[in-house]
Amino acid sequence: MTAERRGPPPEMYDGYAFDLDGTVFLGDAPLPGAIDTIRRIREAGRAIVFVTNNPLHTADDYAAKLRGFGAPATAADVVTATDALVSYLRSASPQARLLVLGETLLLETLAAAGFALTLEPTAADVVVVSFDRTFDYAKLLAAYRAVRLCGARLVATNPDPYCPTPDGGLPDCAAMLAAVEACTGAVAEAVVGKPSAHMAAAILDRLRAAPARAAMVGDRLGTDIVMARSAGMAGILVLTGATSPADLATARAGALPDYVIQTLPELLPGRQVRHQTATTGEARNLERA
Repeated sequence: MTAERRGPPPEMYDGYAFDLDGTVFLGDAPLPGAIDTIRRIREAGRAIVFVTNNPLHTADDYAAKLRGFGAPATAADVVTATDALVSYLRSASPQARLLVLGETLLLETLAAAGFALTLEPTAADVVVVSFDRTFDYAKLLAAYRAVRLCGARLVATNPDPYCPTPDGGLPDCAAMLAAVEACTGAVAEAVVGKPSAHMAAAILDRLRAAPARAAMVGDRLGTDIVMARSAGMAGILVLTGATSPADLATARAGALPDYVIQTLPELLPGRQVRHQTATTGEARNLERA
């Protein structure tokens, strides 16, 4: 990647995958120009899906939130880390008994998908770790006993260290997973949300677009952009969420975006703003990729 590609993409893609938190909205408010941009992309005949690592809400919930902002969306347009988790477990461990470190919605979703859940560490085949605002020592102890003492495998929903919110964010799944891995000495066999291949496959299947003609638009280098790069999609970083311009100078090659925009309207031809040339230090870092 070169410094000249730090601005907006020069053309539209056949399909767009939009991250939600920090990209389309922050908390209960849409980000500037986001909803109008989504409407215009749809009007141009391009496919859109919305992608989130947050397991605290259903696809229906997210679709309703987007419609409340004025963006056309259905549950089928939303891909969540929970979708990727169900798909992974059905493939890798369809008969497994699950001990889940997660909130009520995740437990209900897994039970509805046909999985057997347990609270007993000695009965667990897989420990599932998720973004959990009710995480406590009792849950950590149960996971410790299941994994370290009884040999249960470890799977996590997403690698995000925190979830962006208007007041600065909340500790996310990576924090809970780190605690379990630290005390058990185990490493999760799969982290199924972005940037995993499981999530990328689900996105491309919904878009029905070739990877080279699809774009992942998000605010995180380590999830949104890494997934785009590994899947062959264009990675478009928007600077409205977790990533600052300074972060680009130290990003590893596999996490560098193809394009960088300030806000979502820059995705639209004729709405793009002129960017200043990168500093010499930024350009050197980007060119090394």
